[in-house]
Amino acid sequence: MYEPRYIISHGMLKNVGRIDAAREIVTHSALVPAWEMKFREDALSRTVHHGTHLEGNSLSLEQAVKLVRTDETVSAKAAEKAGVVGRDRDVQEIINYRQVMDWMDEQVKMIGKDGVYKEQLFKDIHQMTTNRILPAEQAGVYRAVDVVVRNSKTNEITFRPPPFVEVPFQVEEFFEWLNSEEGREHHPVIRAGITHYELVRFHPFVDGNGRAARALSMLILYCEGYDVKRFFSLEEYYDKNAASYYQALQSVGESEHFDLTYWLEYFSLGLAADLDRVKHQVLKLSKDMGLKKKLGHQVALSQRQITILESMQNNNEIIRSGELDKIFPDISVDTILRDLKDLINKGLIKKKGKTKGAYYQLRE
Repeated sequence: MYEPRYIISHGMLKNVGRIDAAREIVTHSALVPAWEMKFREDALSRTVHHGTHLEGNSLSLEQAVKLVRTDETVSAKAAEKAGVVGRDRDVQEIINYRQVMDWMDEQVKMIGKDGVYKEQLFKDIHQMTTNRILPAEQAGVYRAVDVVVRNSKTNEITFRPPPFVEVPFQVEEFFEWLNSEEGREHHPVIRAGITHYELVRFHPFVDGNGRAARALSMLILYCEGYDVKRFFSLEEYYDKNAASYYQALQSVGESEHFDLTYWLEYFSLGLAADLDRVKHQVLKLSKDMGLKKKLGHQVALSQRQITILESMQNNNEIIRSGELDKIFPDISVDTILRDLKDLINKGLIKKKGKTKGAYYQLRE
């Protein structure tokens, strides 16, 4: 049976510790904003954009956001509806990867924490990823030819995947390990990182291997307790420094006995870094981590109310009505006052003084 080789290094332990700490804060934050969906949509757009940009997609993040918001599945219709001008392939890649992310939500429910990851799941992800891009007989179907991976700039061969005749056996053996008791003894973050690397190494399809491998890796995190409200995007971490990403992948083959340690340090560092970013966003909304305990429940806030609280945190914890008029020039005074009254009722702020000298202060 397949058995991964790696050392649990200090860096790996440190990264997993950061991941667990951030997950705890995000999951149990005192303030659960009504715009939680905005966090998810933002992470989704960044994942779809950077996941395809990493593979050569030329569309911008702004264009990707517009396409992600459409419900069209054909590039021409989606581009027209979103007002995006670009190559059909680029547009279709964005649409496809968005559909994969949506489909994964349903798979999480079906698989569950202790469920089984079927090999067909991986093929389905690839089929959706390459829909209308690869010929139908190649989408979700293992390659029938040998391939090499070349440097796009120098044309130098950087990697030789296994011969095509070995691919079905190697993938099957890997999924047996992934679903085995031995495989489940590894930490979910490590399991996701191993899955990412091995499915890229097998290079089982003629194209779209990276996206399919990264999507399944993410699905494992989601299923095994590390979805963290879907607020993070590992794809952005990879795309921001693609050279480091590919170097980390190649490090395994360059090491003795295909040691995964450096790659897993890189993988866990990426997740830790992005979850730290998410954690700091959440902490902005939850100034006092004892707030939930004081209130006895979580609190839902609107986008405007969050802006009010952030402004107060940046202004010695107080704010006056006149200052809010400048922050929300297009919002009526009555609406702002209703927001403030709601924040008072929820125990988040208190009013001090009367008439023109009145101001609002964060509760201690």
